[in-house]
Amino acid sequence: MNKPILTLIILSLATAVSANDARNEWHNTTLPEETIKKIQDAQYHYKQCVAHELQKPLHQKQDSRHATDQIMHQCEPALAQMRTVYLAAKVPEVIADRHLKQMRTQTTRQALQTLILAEAARKSGR
Repeated sequence: MNKPILTLIILSLATAVSANDARNEWHNTTLPEETIKKIQDAQYHYKQCVAHELQKPLHQKQDSRHATDQIMHQCEPALAQMRTVYLAAKVPEVIADRHLKQMRTQTTRQALQTLILAEAARKSGR
């Protein structure tokens, strides 16, 4: 059999197997308004925590990457609160963790960018 065809067959089988994994599926359900509100509140508290930590003078004096790591570590309990809400609403762990990872990544990038810009402004004498 031709190697590219064999590779395509193996990839399609692997995709089919992972798609049928029950942990990766979330059957089309809706979350109650109360749960959505709790998730939004947890997101707000997480972002507020990051914003509050960004304002601390301690982080202004550190390397921006190191400061970002400390900020994210400091605010991790706020993100864990959102995971608790997801799991209480019977959202599969894989789905909840994927959303939390996405939020953590986006927030980390924004915080790092903010610290880098602040550091550049300080160095330029503004």
